[in-house]
Amino acid sequence: MNIFSSFDTLTKTNSFAKLPTDFYTRLPTTPLDQPRLVHASSVVAELIGLSSDALNTQAFLDVVSGTTAMPGGETLAAVYSGHQFGVWAGQLGDGRAHLLGEIQGPTGTFELQLKGAGMTPYSRMGDGRAVLRSSVREYLASHAMQGLGIPTTRALALVAARNPVMRETVETAAVVARMAPSFVRFGSFEHWAARKRPELLRTLADYVIDRFYPECRQNNSAATTAEYEPYVQLLRSVVQRTATLMADWQVVGFCHGVMNTDNMSILGLTLDYGPYGFMDGFDAKHICNHTDSGGRYAWHAQPAVAHWNLYQLANSLYEIVPDAAPLKAALDEFEPAFLAAMQTRMSQKLGLGAWQAGDETLIDDLWSLMQASHADFTLTFRQLAYAPGLTQAPEQRVEFDLGATVNAHLKPFVDLFIDPSAAQAWLARYRTRLGTQALENWQARVQGMLAVNPLYVLRNHIAQQAIEAAQQGDFDEIERQMILLADPYAAQPGQEAYAAAPLAGAPHLEVSCSS
Repeated sequence: MNIFSSFDTLTKTNSFAKLPTDFYTRLPTTPLDQPRLVHASSVVAELIGLSSDALNTQAFLDVVSGTTAMPGGETLAAVYSGHQFGVWAGQLGDGRAHLLGEIQGPTGTFELQLKGAGMTPYSRMGDGRAVLRSSVREYLASHAMQGLGIPTTRALALVAARNPVMRETVETAAVVARMAPSFVRFGSFEHWAARKRPELLRTLADYVIDRFYPECRQNNSAATTAEYEPYVQLLRSVVQRTATLMADWQVVGFCHGVMNTDNMSILGLTLDYGPYGFMDGFDAKHICNHTDSGGRYAWHAQPAVAHWNLYQLANSLYEIVPDAAPLKAALDEFEPAFLAAMQTRMSQKLGLGAWQAGDETLIDDLWSLMQASHADFTLTFRQLAYAPGLTQAPEQRVEFDLGATVNAHLKPFVDLFIDPSAAQAWLARYRTRLGTQALENWQARVQGMLAVNPLYVLRNHIAQQAIEAAQQGDFDEIERQMILLADPYAAQPGQEAYAAAPLAGAPHLEVSCSS
C-alpha cells in the first residue's frame, strides 16, 4: 500500500531557477476554464515519489492544470534560440511551457513542466496554449517510447478544458504535465553563443556538467588538463548519447518530424513530440511532417540531421573552447558510434548474434526489399521471427505472437511483399546466415527477436482513435492504449486491431507543426 504523498510533501531542489535570471523569466501560468483530468500515470508519478492516491485529488489537478503553482516550486519559462529547418531563427524559448520546479525523487531529480499553460515572453505570435489533439499525441508518444526502451521525456498527466483555441479550426485547450531531468536543449547553448556572452555560456555548460555529466570533470582532473577540457568532454558525451538515440529511432521506424536544434535534448532524450510518426509502409524517404515539404527531416535523413545539429552545438562551445580541433574530433565520433549502435540493434532484430562480415549487405538488401513493396515496417521485423522454414512452431503460437496479422495460410513475412519470390530469395540467404545450429535452436532465436521487435507501435491511425474518442469526452481509449504501449513486445489476446497495419485505401492522416 502506498504511503500517501502529495506535491507539498515532496523535496524540491529547483536548480535551474538558481541560475542567473538571464536564463529565464519568472511568471505564473494562466488557469484554464474548469480543467478536467483526462489521465495520470502512476508509473511516472512514482519517479518523483508521488503516490497513486494523490493523483485523484483536487490539489494534484490544480498543479498539473496550471491553476495553482507547485508548492515549493519556482515557476518560470526558459529562453533559448535555435536553427529551424536549417535556418537560424534567433531567440525562441518556452513559448507555451512553464517549468514549475524540480523534484527530488527516489532515483533522481525531475523537472516538472506544463505544456499549454499560457503565454510567456517567448510566445512570439502564439497563444501559449496546446490543443487536446496534439496533447493526446504527446502524452501517448512519451509512454510509447518508454515502452520501447527509447530515452524520452515522460508524461505525468493530461488535462482537458473548455477553452477554445484557434488552429486550422477551433479546438479545445489541453495541458500536458511532462517531466525530464532537464529540458536544456542544444538551442540553449546557441542562444548565448549568438549573443556573444561566453560567461553565460560557460555558466550553462558548468551547470549541465555538474548536474548531469560529472564524469566530464572526474575524467579530466589532472593538473595539466586545460580548463576548457570538460566542455570538450561534454560535447563527446552528448555526441555519444545522440548517436545511440538516432539508432533507437531508426530501428523502430520513428520519425520525429521537427529536428530543429531547439528540439534536441542535451541529455539525449526524445524531446518535443509534435508531428512525429511511426512508419507504416517502409519508405526510406518517408516524411511524417506535412510542413516539411523539402523532406529535411525524412526518416533516412535523421542521423545526418542529428550530426548537423551537433555541429551547431560544437560551434556554440567554440566560444569557450579556444581550439576547434578537439571539438571536431568529438564530432567525428558520431558516425562510428551511430553505426556501432545500428549494428548491435539490427543484429538483435534479425536474431543474428555477433556481427559478421556480409551482414551489412544482407540488411541493406532487406531495406531494399521492403522499399520495393513498401512492406509494413513493424510487421516485417516481427513476422521475420516466424518466417517459413525457420521454425517448427505450431500455427496457434505463430498466430498469437504475431497478433493475428498473418493470413489463413500462415506465411508470415513473405506475404508482406508484392514479389514473394524476391522475399523467398532473401530468406534463403538469411537462412544460410543463421546456420544449422541456429535453426536447431529456433526457440531461443524467436524469443530474442520477439523481445526487440514490437508488435504494437503508436501508428497515426491508432493515436487518432484516442484523439477522436477524447474529443467526444471518452477517455477510456487512452487507457487501453497506455496498457498496450507499456509492453509493446508482448502479444495481448483480443487486441488484434492494434497490431494490424492500416487498411489498404484508408485515408492518409497528415500531421504538421500544429500537431
